Amino acid sequence: MISEELKAELLAVGLEAARRAGELLRDGRPADLAVAATKSSPIDVVTEMDLAAEKLITGILAERRPEDGLLGEEGADVPGSSGIRWVVDPLDGTVNYLYGLPGWGVSIAAEYGGETVVGVVEAPMRGETYHAVLGGGAWSGGARLACRAAAPLDQALVATGFGYLQTRREHQAEVARRIIPRVRDIRRAGSAALDLCDVAAGRLDGYYERGLNPWDYAAGELIAREAGALTGGRPSEPASGELTVAATPAVFASLQPLLEEAGAWHD
Repeated sequence: MISEELKAELLAVGLEAARRAGELLRDGRPADLAVAATKSSPIDVVTEMDLAAEKLITGILAERRPEDGLLGEEGADVPGSSGIRWVVDPLDGTVNYLYGLPGWGVSIAAEYGGETVVGVVEAPMRGETYHAVLGGGAWSGGARLACRAAAPLDQALVATGFGYLQTRREHQAEVARRIIPRVRDIRRAGSAALDLCDVAAGRLDGYYERGLNPWDYAAGELIAREAGALTGGRPSEPASGELTVAATPAVFASLQPLLEEAGAWHD
C-alpha cells in the first residue's frame, strides 16, 4: 500500500515538473515556428523543445525523487529502486505545437507497483492544469471534475486519434467511418492526454485510440477514471497500446463492443 502522504508528495513533484516544463515549451516556442526559414527545420526545433522539456522534468525528478524509476517518451528508461516509476510525455500533441494550435500539453504520471497513483496534465495554452490522485478524485483549477451525465451512444460526442503509419491510418479511417453514423459526432484534436482530460471535464462523452504508448495515456487515464469515467481497452482488458477507451459509463457500455466489432484494436 502507498500512503496518502507519499501520494501528496508525488503530486506536488508532478505538478511542479509539469508547470515548469509547460512554461519552457510555451515561452520557448518561436512565434513563426511553422513558417520560418531558419538554420534548422521546424521539426528539428520541435524535437529540441521536446528534449529540453524532458531534460527539465527528469532533472526535477532526479533532484526530488532520486530513487524513483522513469519511463520517458524521448528515450529515458531508468529502473529505480523505490517502487515508484514516473511515466513522462514532455510534449503530447507535437503537431499542434508545431502549427501553433493550443491542443498540446505535458503529461506526467507516477506508478506504484504497476498502478498509476498520480496523474498530472498541464495545458499551458489553455491555462489549465488537470490532476488526480488514486482514490482522491480529479481536479482542475480547484474544482472537482465529473464526466458528463448518462446519454445514449447516438447523442455522444466521441474523440479519437490517428497514427503516423499509413496502413494504420487507413484502417483507423475505416473504423471511424463505422463509428460516425452511431454517435452524435467525432472529434480529432491531436492530443491523447487532453482528450482524456476532456472526458473527465465533461467536454466529451468518450474517446478511443489505437497505438498509444504508456506515456500518452498514463496520467489522462487516471484523471478520466477519477472523474467517474470508465476506462479500458478491449473487453475485460485494461487500456493499452492495442486500444485505449475512456467514456461515461453509459457510452462506454455501448462504445467498447462497437469498437471490438469494428476491429479498432488491430491494423
